[in-house]
Amino acid sequence: METKTLRALLENLSYTLIQGDLDLPITGVCMDSRKVEEGNLFICISGYQTDGHTYIPMALEKGAKALVVEKDVEVPADIAVIRVEDARIALALLSAAWYGHPSKEMCVIGLTGTKGKTTTAHMIKKILEEAGNKVGMIGTNGAFIGGEKVGVEIKNTTPESFDLQHILRIMKDEGCTHVVMEVSSQGLKLNRVLGIDFDYGAFLNLSPDHISENEHKTFEEYKECKMMLFSMVKKSVIFLDNEHSADFLKVAPNPTTVSLKGEADYSVSDIHNLWDGSMFGVEFLLHRPDQTSEAIRVAMPGYFNAENAAIACALTSLEGVDAATQDAALKNVSVKGRTQIIPEALPIACMVIDYAHNAFSSECVLQMLREYNPKRLIALFGCGGNRAVARRIGMGEVAGRMADLSVITMDNPRNEPMSEINKGIIEGINQHNGKYICIDDRKEAIAYVLENAEPGDIIALLGKGHETYQEIEGKRYPFSEEETILEWLKEHNIGQVDEK
Repeated sequence: METKTLRALLENLSYTLIQGDLDLPITGVCMDSRKVEEGNLFICISGYQTDGHTYIPMALEKGAKALVVEKDVEVPADIAVIRVEDARIALALLSAAWYGHPSKEMCVIGLTGTKGKTTTAHMIKKILEEAGNKVGMIGTNGAFIGGEKVGVEIKNTTPESFDLQHILRIMKDEGCTHVVMEVSSQGLKLNRVLGIDFDYGAFLNLSPDHISENEHKTFEEYKECKMMLFSMVKKSVIFLDNEHSADFLKVAPNPTTVSLKGEADYSVSDIHNLWDGSMFGVEFLLHRPDQTSEAIRVAMPGYFNAENAAIACALTSLEGVDAATQDAALKNVSVKGRTQIIPEALPIACMVIDYAHNAFSSECVLQMLREYNPKRLIALFGCGGNRAVARRIGMGEVAGRMADLSVITMDNPRNEPMSEINKGIIEGINQHNGKYICIDDRKEAIAYVLENAEPGDIIALLGKGHETYQEIEGKRYPFSEEETILEWLKEHNIGQVDEK
């Protein structure tokens, strides 16, 4: 069994030794008393809902030999007790030490912003892989090495520090040269990324979000948490086209700037939509610091994806990737559930899968798709059951106003009858006398739009995105929109469908 001395683990931490031996061998670091094993160091986290100090008896019963605490505790004399000001900071630094500081052995890229982190992370990963690197990615959709999911369960965009360091160690041991991470404001606020050696940090944008008693009490706090990333990085990429960019530029070390609207190290011009028999996306000219310019094609639609791609190009250019490699990667990029195009369906119609599941995000997607001047814009969607009725009315209102046809179908009905969910959606659609049809079975609804598609149609499948299930009466049933479309195309001998 691997062990490290308590002294070695505490090397970078400010602490007070209350009792015990610093040369004590430690067999692991743990913050969950249920998972403690013989010889572990147990860290008492004072959380929002529970206090880890109350679980000390359980941890000791399971064999913990050392404790990290924020309060006075009474334990047997043979138990080492380390007092710290902030146990979350301790957890992060101890986790990095336990796993041997894996971030120091790879190029680590952190992305922060209100929107676009997942898409930009995929773009950077794709470009770096096209350049021949092995790349790990950590974010909203999970942790991946190449196309394979890492076997560590994570519940947050930015995982807890112990899980994060574990994932980084796996990535290094699997031969990754680069890691791209989404860094959330909560991850920064709760010190989950402390102890990570970031080579780059990128600022994408900032708008009011996550403002609540349980997340960030004010917008200023939200912004300050985002800005924390730039105290941890060596180099920065800052997107200038946001009203808060100047604040981030002030704290960004070694900044490289990107803009679609004005002067910057990497600027963009000649943005236009691209839709032909093989690609549905956006194209633009990228102007570089050496005065060269190249056309970049992105297989994802919309102005915001030009923003994401320009940031990805700027950052990977700092890593020495050339324009031809960037273009080759981006013209094949795809992010599951985020304006995801199914290229095999292009001979019939443009099928766009997106996670938009409220009125605002649905309107953003449909407005963007309208700019491609489709023959018809068809919205296929439903709404989650046991959720606010106002949300389904709002989605219906947007679809009734912006789509030529709404196909109302099942999302995650949970324990609510489809008839009740549909009633709210139809109420919204009727505000604009929109045309609609109800097909409760989502697989049948997808077959319907494929069978009735006309050349030049754009079909937006909203709400499910990357999800691979439907939640019905307490059970999750396997369901993937992408697989459903590909199976239908294969059955009808349309397109070059790969086995997936």
